Amino acid sequence: MTLTYEQLQQMPKVELHLHLDGSILPATLIELAAEQNMSLPTTDRSELRSFMTVPEQCEDLNQYLSTFDFVLPFTQTTEALERIAYEIVQQCAEQNVRYVEVRFAPQLHVNKGLTVADTYRHVIAGLQRGEQQFGVVARCIGICLRGHSAEQNMEVIEEAAVFIGKGLVAVDLAGAEALYPPALYRNIFARAEQLNLPITIHAGEAGGAQNIGVSVHELGASRIGHGVRLQEDSHIFNDVNNLQIPLEFCPISNLQTKAIESWEQYPLVQYLNAGIIVTVNTDNLTVSNTNLTKELWTLQQKLSLSVEQLLLLQYNAVHAVFLEKSVKDTFIEKMDAELCAWKMKTES
Repeated sequence: MTLTYEQLQQMPKVELHLHLDGSILPATLIELAAEQNMSLPTTDRSELRSFMTVPEQCEDLNQYLSTFDFVLPFTQTTEALERIAYEIVQQCAEQNVRYVEVRFAPQLHVNKGLTVADTYRHVIAGLQRGEQQFGVVARCIGICLRGHSAEQNMEVIEEAAVFIGKGLVAVDLAGAEALYPPALYRNIFARAEQLNLPITIHAGEAGGAQNIGVSVHELGASRIGHGVRLQEDSHIFNDVNNLQIPLEFCPISNLQTKAIESWEQYPLVQYLNAGIIVTVNTDNLTVSNTNLTKELWTLQQKLSLSVEQLLLLQYNAVHAVFLEKSVKDTFIEKMDAELCAWKMKTES
């Protein structure tokens, strides 16, 4: 059974891997520039989008990441951070996303005087306002960045501990994986473990399976961002499977960054069949020109996913959320009921 785009849009969804600064609306950037008396190369929305979206012939992850540099100067105020966080929740609501974890690197937003704590506070405020208005449960993840100093990254961890359970649910490591392997950040994430912060690590995207092994066994990751290259090492593959570590696949982004060369090589079905907990996410709504419905639709077209496989991806994500235990069980129960109702509707 092949589902229509509309049926997939109506499906209740969970988004675990979504970057704040990669998901800004062009119209919003135009308004932020005007408010801050800053110039843009164009104020035509469609032309501006070309500066904010990865080129069709993206060479690798490093070129993909360079797209973020364009928007960062406009995201250095509390008002900008709160607005773009709020609008991400709105964009998710349009795709029937019921829960979203929005991740961002606080140190990228302190260039005009904000503190790391300020950035957390206002991103969380925007997410909470969106949650109240659109009914999407919204939480944030603080990112440490590859290439940043130990002091910068430690501050991200220490301040995250202040907001855990108050809108923040985890910490992450992101950036140029091939240049900065995870082993360099053992001390940073040892501190995160001391503070009882859940950990997800970008690994197995621009680097091999070894990075996934290090992230799990030495950095304490209980989820892996991307992880598509897990198959390159059978021992680590079995480890991740036995430990039931969820992978945060971002299919369209994975093709754009050349983590995988073609849809024919995309290992999602292979991993699912082996028992790996795969989830599907967008990575960046604007940079990758995507949304969660489009991701699932593309997978259905390219990999011939069945309704059961599409549902399994959602059930995997539902159980992998970094939601506080006090509300996680209730959320799982609610999502199970909604997914069951959606399935019955598609079969009728």
